[in-house]
Amino acid sequence: MDSKFKIIISLLGIFFALLFGIIVVPPFLENPDIIAAFGAGFVNPFSTGYSLDTIFCWMILTVWIIYEAREKNIKNGWIAILLGVIPGVATGFAFYLIIRMKQEKL
Repeated sequence: MDSKFKIIISLLGIFFALLFGIIVVPPFLENPDIIAAFGAGFVNPFSTGYSLDTIFCWMILTVWIIYEAREKNIKNGWIAILLGVIPGVATGFAFYLIIRMKQEKL
C-alpha cells in the first residue's frame, strides 16, 4: 500500500509541476515581472480566494515541516518549502510526504 501511495502522490506532484511549467512559464518568460505575475493571482474575488488558499496552505506546510524537523528529526524539509513556492504547494507537499515516510521508517 505504501508504494501505491508514493507512486500516486509522486505522479500528482510531477503532473502539477509539468502543468505549471506549460501554463505559467511561457507567459512569464515573455514578461518576467514577478510582481505582476504575483498580482495576477488577485485580479478578482475568485482568483484571490484560490491564491489565498494556496498561500495559507504553503504557510501551514512550512510550519508543519519546521515542527517535524525539531520534534521528529525529519531532514531536508526545506526542499519541500522551496518546492512549495516554485512550482507550487502540490509538488512541495508530495515531496515532503515521500521524504517523511522514508525517514519515519528508519
